[in-house]
Amino acid sequence: MAIEHAILGLLSWRPLSGYDLKKKFADSLALPWSGNNNQIYNSLVRLHEDGLVTQEIQYQENLPARKVYTITDKGRADLRQWVLTTPELPELHSPFLIQLAFTGVLTDEEIDGLLAKYEDEIDLELRMQQEKARRVSETPDRSPREAFLWKKIVENRLDSYQHELDWVLQVGAEFQGLKKDWEVGKHGNNG
Repeated sequence: MAIEHAILGLLSWRPLSGYDLKKKFADSLALPWSGNNNQIYNSLVRLHEDGLVTQEIQYQENLPARKVYTITDKGRADLRQWVLTTPELPELHSPFLIQLAFTGVLTDEEIDGLLAKYEDEIDLELRMQQEKARRVSETPDRSPREAFLWKKIVENRLDSYQHELDWVLQVGAEFQGLKKDWEVGKHGNNG
C-alpha cells in the first residue's frame, strides 16, 4: 500500500493528527499496514512539503500540542489521480507455502504439527479480525456508496482469513487420509 495515498485518503474524510492516523491504521481491517510510526510522520512531512496537506498546531490544556493535518485541493487531485490508476494485483506471497513446499525434510508427524500450528495461527488471527470488525466501525459516513464499498473491503479481508483456515483444514484432513494410504502401500509392497 502506498502509505502517502492512504494518509491522503483518510485526510479526505476529515483533518487528523499523526497519532489519529496511527490509530486508524492500527484499528483498520480495510487498511492493513504493518509499517512503523516514523513512516507515518515522515510521509506527513513529505506530503506537507509537496503542498498536498496543510499543518496546524493545536494547543491543548495539560497535554502536548498536536499537529493536525488537512488535505489540500492539490492533495485531493493527487488522491483522485492515484485512485484512477490501474489496480495492482494482490501480492500472493505466503511464507507458509514456501515452508510447506520444503517439508520433504520432515516426518509425517512434524508436518502434522506444522499444519496444526498454522491452523491455530490463522484461526486466532481470524477471530481477532472478526472481533476488530465487530468493535470498530471504520466505515466513512460520507455516502451510502462509500459505506457499502468499505463494508465489502472488510468482508474481503475476513473471507481471506476464512478461506486460508478452510484450506489448511482441508490439507490436514487429506494428508491424514493419504498417510493411511501410504502405510498400506508400504506394507503391501514389502509383503
